[in-house]
Amino acid sequence: MQKSGSATLKIIIALGIVIFSVIKYFSSSEVNEITGEKQYISLSKDEEISLGMNSAPQMAQEFGGLSQNTQYQQLVKEVGEKVVNLSDAKKTNYPFQFYVLADRQTVNAFALPGGPIFITEALLTRLKNEDQLAGVLGHEIGHVIARHSAQQMSKQELTQGIAGAAGVASGDVNSAYYAQVVANMVNLKYGREDELESDELGVRFMLKAGYNPEALIGVMDILEEASGGTSVPEWQSSHPSPTNRREKIQAAIDKYKSY
Repeated sequence: MQKSGSATLKIIIALGIVIFSVIKYFSSSEVNEITGEKQYISLSKDEEISLGMNSAPQMAQEFGGLSQNTQYQQLVKEVGEKVVNLSDAKKTNYPFQFYVLADRQTVNAFALPGGPIFITEALLTRLKNEDQLAGVLGHEIGHVIARHSAQQMSKQELTQGIAGAAGVASGDVNSAYYAQVVANMVNLKYGREDELESDELGVRFMLKAGYNPEALIGVMDILEEASGGTSVPEWQSSHPSPTNRREKIQAAIDKYKSY
């Protein structure tokens, strides 16, 4: 009898955790001013900006610090600011900052919440022209404007709450672990959608700034070549396959060229 009462109490507590997590998530909705999408985000814009600024030094440290090449830094700053100032990105008033990281091995670019954007020397030196650089930076600007980091943080809070509830209800650590694995797989799907949305926003911003958006397709070739042409199945990756991205980028070009 005592066992049954204990199990009931665990289920009640678990349900309470789930209800609290769900209410907290869905009570923080707002419409993005640029994408027009309804989003569930618990961070304010000021909090995003503060988070990004405070995280920037750590990001630089992770990739060998900032590049000492002043020409690289100036080029990326000028192109990034041009993409922002001549497109809808300027309307958001995010304090965008553009940096080159000294890492010559990691072919990548990153965006922190609120505006700091980084590109590694490894990727920058592989780009063939300014249009491709504008495509990379436009994509990262898209992540900031679409508030993907803040959105993912809110989703993680929700899924962690649900996973914790599963552990409480069952009294089994393994159940909580597998629930978290499933939750992570759900978030991976959203991660891929975020990448595709940022590609589309990148195309939109490039066109407004006078750059050739087809250059972004060339960036996909560079990324694929840098990875050795190998990739995990798309559903297990946080990034869509290069083939899928090329198709979506072309669709975005066709869409926005007629505007």
